Amino acid sequence: MCDVTSGSDEPGAAARGFVDAACAPAGRRADLDVFEAMVTETNASMNLVGASTLHEFWNRHVIDSAQLLWFAPGARTWADLGAGAGLPGIVLAILLKQTPGACVHLIESRSKRCGFLMRVAKELALPVEVHNARAETLSLAVEVVTARACAPLTQLLGFARPYLAAGARGFFLKGRGAPAEIVEARKRWRLTCNTHPSLTDQSGAILEISDLSLA
Repeated sequence: MCDVTSGSDEPGAAARGFVDAACAPAGRRADLDVFEAMVTETNASMNLVGASTLHEFWNRHVIDSAQLLWFAPGARTWADLGAGAGLPGIVLAILLKQTPGACVHLIESRSKRCGFLMRVAKELALPVEVHNARAETLSLAVEVVTARACAPLTQLLGFARPYLAAGARGFFLKGRGAPAEIVEARKRWRLTCNTHPSLTDQSGAILEISDLSLA
């Protein structure tokens, strides 16, 4: 089944407070500012994110990525499939930077983007491993597998299947098309899906996926 999480404004306020607190420490905020500057500088030549979103980088990209920690606050090891600009993976790595045992695996098939991710990770001394590979060719032991703007859900589940099979929980950031993507995905996959509202986009959602198998 696929249920939409419901409730009053209080849980949403609590979640937003959690994310704000996670981003607030001076060191983290400074690292996030450096990351924003690096994305902005590189975007003209590499088209990492939509140019129109750069002016709202904090809410559109940082908070959108950071909210994943609300759903898996104890997770230390993550895999970000199709990591691209490092969203959500670099943001998660910044927030987990001083956490013992933390490691964010950034999996990206495009070598130029891997080069960008490695530069950011080196500049900020992040607990990151960059993998220049297709997501479905790896089977890393992580606690959470995630993705943002990577692929339609049907295809994304194929990428994520090795990680979910190895015990990871799946949390995937999706936009307004999430309900239709779920319907389409069920034509190929059996899955348990809980849909959580996004903190940054009223039409967006975080899809929590488990019990995945071919239909």
